Amino acid sequence: MKLATLKTADRDGSVVVVNRELTKAKFVPDIALTLQEALDNWAGAEPRLQQAYQALNEGEMDFFPFDACQAAAPLPRAYQWLDGSAYLSHVERVRKARGADLPKSLLNDPLMYQGASDIMLGACDPIETVSEDWGIDFEAEVGVITDDVELGISCGDAASHIKLIVLINDVSLRRLIPDELAKGFGFLHGKPASAFSPVAVTPDELGAAWNLSRLHLPLTVHWNGKLFGHANAGTDMQFNFARLIAHAAKTRKLSAGTIIGSGTVSNYDSTTGYSCIVEKRVVEIVETGKAVTGFMHFGDQVRIEMLDEQGHSVFGAIEQEVRQCR
Repeated sequence: MKLATLKTADRDGSVVVVNRELTKAKFVPDIALTLQEALDNWAGAEPRLQQAYQALNEGEMDFFPFDACQAAAPLPRAYQWLDGSAYLSHVERVRKARGADLPKSLLNDPLMYQGASDIMLGACDPIETVSEDWGIDFEAEVGVITDDVELGISCGDAASHIKLIVLINDVSLRRLIPDELAKGFGFLHGKPASAFSPVAVTPDELGAAWNLSRLHLPLTVHWNGKLFGHANAGTDMQFNFARLIAHAAKTRKLSAGTIIGSGTVSNYDSTTGYSCIVEKRVVEIVETGKAVTGFMHFGDQVRIEMLDEQGHSVFGAIEQEVRQCR
């Protein structure tokens, strides 16, 4: 099943069912007005949404054309946004560039930060920032949306709480981050609003590509029309999403509508390219002693998308332009 949230005068938008080809949509106000409402009552809403999805795909209901650029983030504002760092090839490269080894603890204990979730960007919303000097970077990720998760849940039980899967552009302002981390209190200004794919999909929609709480498909990133990376999201994921959920719920309950990100998708095989600029830069530093690739400029565009084995877009594309905010 594929679901989206269309922009309306209400800040939470209106949930719609979207067909498999991402060309048709249907409002379902008799089931739920918003995606959060559906998640709050997922056990009752999900079977009815699945029926509507099937009817839409089989041409048995009225529809209107689906326009990805009219979509908000699936959850335009979320109760909680937690981002992990599940790809140790990314962490290892970044640390190596500054002469630091990978701590052994990271092999078993995931990194995770809590981000701002009051404003989530739609797939075509611009990346707005004040200055190019802040080091504007994209980060292509996979994410999951949960229902209610109890405190202290086990990894074995956590997988059943994954209700929807999305793509994410976790925008970073790289030159603001070091000073923030040096304070010992985490990110704030270095992590502006994140953007999300036009649709969220249920795990069953992914077939064999969804296995052991990992998504085994390449995540393609184009920067200004040129292929930048196509790392496989399932290949080198040290901590699967069940493990990330259990980590997040170690000391707290998670409310329905919690979003958990994978962190920058990365492969040890560097021929698959990169999902963020900083990783390419640190590889350049290690290999040549100097970073050659610059960060994004105003007017730059990034496209993040995932295709299935038949070449069909699974989530629709995140397509954003960098704009100066005055």
